[in-house]
Amino acid sequence: MSMTVDQVNEALRAIIDPNTGKDLVSSKSARNVRVDQSDVSVDVELGYPARSQIEDIRRKVISVLRELPGVGNVSANVYQKIISHSVQRGVKLLPGVKNIIAVASGKGGVGKSTTAVNLALALASEGAKVGMLDADIYGPSQPTMLGIAGRPETQDGKRLEPMQGHGLQAMSIGFMIDVDTPMVWRGPMVTQALEQLLRETNWDDLDYLIIDMPPGTGDIHLTLAQKIPVTGAVIVTTPQDIALLDARKGLKMFEKVGIPILGIVENMAMHVCSKCGQIEHIFGEGGGERMAKQYDVDYLGGLPLDIKIREQADSGCPTVVADPDGAIADTYRAIARKVAIKIAEQARDMSSKFPSIVVQNT
Repeated sequence: MSMTVDQVNEALRAIIDPNTGKDLVSSKSARNVRVDQSDVSVDVELGYPARSQIEDIRRKVISVLRELPGVGNVSANVYQKIISHSVQRGVKLLPGVKNIIAVASGKGGVGKSTTAVNLALALASEGAKVGMLDADIYGPSQPTMLGIAGRPETQDGKRLEPMQGHGLQAMSIGFMIDVDTPMVWRGPMVTQALEQLLRETNWDDLDYLIIDMPPGTGDIHLTLAQKIPVTGAVIVTTPQDIALLDARKGLKMFEKVGIPILGIVENMAMHVCSKCGQIEHIFGEGGGERMAKQYDVDYLGGLPLDIKIREQADSGCPTVVADPDGAIADTYRAIARKVAIKIAEQARDMSSKFPSIVVQNT
């Protein structure tokens, strides 16, 4: 008796993607099931960058299908496909950029820029094309963290070519000004500079553009909410009450303007003594998780207060590239996958599917 497609789908229904927690059939990941007498082949499409996960999922699929009675050759093609997802109503997508992720905090000094750069590098290490826009006009830190020096070039005199660092495309006001020059600008100039950096950079086919936001909820945040197509926001906090208080304001601001919260990252969640290994919660314990629960958003993960994270970022070689096999890089990659999966579960952007209608006098 020859095998049927239904039998294969039933077997695939038992395979749970360890990252999404959903089976391959109900999540519509399993596609193009083909049965040729006793031979079976299937495609598995993942909507998130998953370079480190693909082989495990492929092995699992082949192992399960080989247990089908009377099966012959089995082949599984597992691949990732990242698409554009919906943004605020009335805001158009940016050319060359599929999804924009804002990384924000209500308060300065919580490690937001370090989280942003490691999140970007983690997405890239999982096989995505990623850009970094440094929106902190008053205190740009991404040039230092990415170890990029020099000025951006222009091919046509109108658009800037992004700078390159550790495989990321990057743009920052820090590339245009002297390190010691303070930005003594009023709000309108700052927001205009941000829009120019965003729209006049020649981003090259990015799956994700990470925007490292300045702290607070000021002019730049409002511009971001009203004019820039943001797929979702990540809130960075520490467990400290005062940081959580400000992080809540940031979270509520994004909610008000209709930008989905992708989740909360808790920085400096604990300190592990380098001498004895004792864990101490210097800034308090569990604040990020409680906040996530209170506002019904995802807790993406916690990072330790570790001198290596600071040293590696300051030296222009952040943790994900400095120590890619270490436990902290693993945590950043796990957070990055959760963010990408959260985006993949959002509604698709359909604007490119509709033809533009032009009314002309005939």
